[in-house]
Amino acid sequence: MTAADQHALRRERALRKRLEWRILLKHPASLLMRLAAYTAAFLTVGVLLYLLVHNIVRGIPHLNGNLFAWKYSSENLSLVPALINTLIMTALALLLAVPIGVGAAIYLVEYSQQTSKIIRVIRLTTETLAGIPSIVYGLFGSLFFVRFLGWGMSLIAGTCTMAIVILPLVIRSTEEALLAVPDAWREASYALGAGKLRTVFTVVLPAAIPGILAGIILATGRIVGESAAVMYTAGSVAEIPSGRNFFRDPVRTLAVHMYILSSEGLHPGSSYATGLVLMVMVLILNTLSRYFAKRLRTKAGQKDANE
Repeated sequence: MTAADQHALRRERALRKRLEWRILLKHPASLLMRLAAYTAAFLTVGVLLYLLVHNIVRGIPHLNGNLFAWKYSSENLSLVPALINTLIMTALALLLAVPIGVGAAIYLVEYSQQTSKIIRVIRLTTETLAGIPSIVYGLFGSLFFVRFLGWGMSLIAGTCTMAIVILPLVIRSTEEALLAVPDAWREASYALGAGKLRTVFTVVLPAAIPGILAGIILATGRIVGESAAVMYTAGSVAEIPSGRNFFRDPVRTLAVHMYILSSEGLHPGSSYATGLVLMVMVLILNTLSRYFAKRLRTKAGQKDANE
């Protein structure tokens, strides 16, 4: 593109902007909606930047080698056991919730009768569960997994509770991703002689993977940042589970570790440092998830091009 073309393109964009603002000035309601959208966006970004800067300023001075010791003690306040426990619980909860949630969404979208009363009840129940406070899930997990099943405060009790917490989120996000796939793709697959199952797994699911992964990213953030439900079911022991009682050992996650340090009021600096590590951990997990989602989309596009 030559310099003249670039100048013409910039001039065309400027003219479009002027025309757009003239139209908005003639319609006050549209102008107010535009200003409200800009205000909401700036507030969201501002709050996020404030949280980031506040945690960085208060947390970095307290990051030291003692916080990353392998074993926790009252002297070093190490966050490593809580960090490892968080990764273990996140992986196990996703391993339980994702197959069930994706399978349930596939049934609701692809196989069920949309006018059925049972399906409506299931969808209503899913939406209701998504809005229940986490403390309620913690009380349920404490009554059912900890006491009724006799698991006690343990890794497996906390994992099952967190799997239930994120299950509605996984189901709803997967449903939306499947519904976003055009019906024409399904009809084209049927016209080529593919059956229902083959169409779902070779046409619909690959196209819905970005939306499904977006839901999994949100579910991961929910698990990592959860404290109330975990405290009631997994406990607050700052040790890495091991041995034959791996799943029955009580554990402490990173969010619980930060809550305990801040509630004691004796180590506010270490609490900020833990919060900073928690934010970095969520950022890394989200970045990796988006990277793999992009890779999957690229591979799917190359496969379609080759075919």
